[in-house]
Amino acid sequence: MPMIDVYATAGTFADKHQLAKDLAATLMGIEEVPDIPMFRQNTAGFVHELPAGDLSNVDGESNYVRVQVLTNAGALDRDKQLAVVSRFTSMIADAAGDPTLTDRTWVLLTEAVPGGWGLGGHANTNEELVAAAREQLSR
Repeated sequence: MPMIDVYATAGTFADKHQLAKDLAATLMGIEEVPDIPMFRQNTAGFVHELPAGDLSNVDGESNYVRVQVLTNAGALDRDKQLAVVSRFTSMIADAAGDPTLTDRTWVLLTEAVPGGWGLGGHANTNEELVAAAREQLSR
């Protein structure tokens, strides 16, 4: 149940909701997770707009986008990591209408520690999430 956070200067994206939805669906596809309610309801993208001046590189430029992807441990093998970074970078540039943004998009891949997925008021381990998914698949 990955979470995706996008940080960009306000006005970078015309349709933040569509971008968040598209990123979430793309990540589910790359991860090859079962298309069950538990995963659909808990895979989400969040687009955070920062006021002008709230982000900068060392040279003072603020036309960058930061994307952080949080997945459960082991969800992305190397091929999937490469696919997420490549596809997300392209999607960000397309959503911004700026092909040069591919050079200024940072994608961070982060894995949750065991017990790091709080869902339904419970800190779930990978094993608990897999068991819950298998139960839903069997219905």
